[in-house]
Amino acid sequence: MVKTGLLVAGAAMLNGCINVSAPEEPIVIELNINIRAEVLYRLAEDAANTVDENADIF
Repeated sequence: MVKTGLLVAGAAMLNGCINVSAPEEPIVIELNINIRAEVLYRLAEDAANTVDENADIF
């Protein structure tokens, strides 16, 4: 009996209390990803290959 009364009281308290709405402004997620090291590594590797392939001009 007591459990049923608590369930009814809990349901009555939650009835109409939940309000879900979308935000007016868009959600912004900022991702700062550092890819510089990889790009520099690729450029260094390409430069080394170019020097090796064209040793006569360097």
